[in-house]
Amino acid sequence: MSSTPPLRVVIAPDSFKGSISAAQATAAIAAGLRRVWVDADLRLVPLADGGEGTLDAVLSAGGKRSSARVSGADHVPIDAAYGLVAADTAVIEIAQVVGLTREDVAAHAVEHRSTKGVGELMRRLLDAGIRRMMVGLGGSSTNDGGAGLLVGLGLKLVAADGRTVEPTPAGLAALTAVDTSGLDPRLAQSHITIMSDVNNMLCGEQGATAIFGPQKGVRQYALREIDARLARFAALVEAALGRSAKDRPGAGAAGGLGFALLLLGGELRSGAEVVADLLGLDAALEGANWLITGEGRSDAQTLLGKTPLVAARRAALKGVPATLVSGAVDRDALPELNRHFAGCHSITFGPATLEASMADAAALLADRAEQLARVFRAAR
Repeated sequence: MSSTPPLRVVIAPDSFKGSISAAQATAAIAAGLRRVWVDADLRLVPLADGGEGTLDAVLSAGGKRSSARVSGADHVPIDAAYGLVAADTAVIEIAQVVGLTREDVAAHAVEHRSTKGVGELMRRLLDAGIRRMMVGLGGSSTNDGGAGLLVGLGLKLVAADGRTVEPTPAGLAALTAVDTSGLDPRLAQSHITIMSDVNNMLCGEQGATAIFGPQKGVRQYALREIDARLARFAALVEAALGRSAKDRPGAGAAGGLGFALLLLGGELRSGAEVVADLLGLDAALEGANWLITGEGRSDAQTLLGKTPLVAARRAALKGVPATLVSGAVDRDALPELNRHFAGCHSITFGPATLEASMADAAALLADRAEQLARVFRAAR
């Protein structure tokens, strides 16, 4: 006597920024579904796109969390977390080192922040025998063109009088030369995957400073000057290394960290795609009946390759319908979102403040998942 196989649902949201992690969102959705389907085959795949929460999402599938003492964005030592997912492979979330939401950042103007700690962390990993690094670039507080990262790896910045230049937007004002002789030679035997969805070049009207500088604290009157400093720095280091990267898509990611990593031979990939591969999303979707994904807010930015879109596209290739459940859904983006999702839903049930919704996100998400499951069951 045959029996009907249990419903198989893949739950693969991103974090709800500032509220709950991807793992918490995944668990909340699962809890809501269990109210309707006790015996459902739920496959939990918390995702991320390279920004805040990437490390947690990756380590949810296994690996080891560790930390290293490095310079924070404000030059004060911090313990920065990273992950080891294989004997020679590490995951770096730069938000753990120079993240915009870190408390140690707020008291220092962006002109004085540096990514040196990211380079120091990479050097520590090289010392430990790591030769494969996946670097998530979302959520940075810095705008130094990656000068700090390269200094952390052995580059020297020099002023006209021979003194060492600080690798910050302010320090770069005095830059006249670079010395690449101390750049760590082990980088040549390393593979760097750059996880980012940003396609901006380093400089210009669509560059790192012009587009992302203001949200990090660059004042309007300083935008052109800082952009010019980054352009001068890039020209000097490109000439010294005999490589070019400043005009490549992604060079402007994370205030120019993309430029430095591309210059070192890094491969730019969609952060959401990399994490989906690491966590085996495709395998989870095999034989599935439904995918549920989501994020804190879904709008036109989602359509540029954010986590829910990547998940939905992969589900479509398997013939699996995808439903979007987010903290908020921009009504203007619905026509385009509806092309990729079998329904787009907000977790709120009525008028509510942002603060209240964020505080109660897990419960609201579970309730919404339950209601969607009831609709899905009735439709079947």
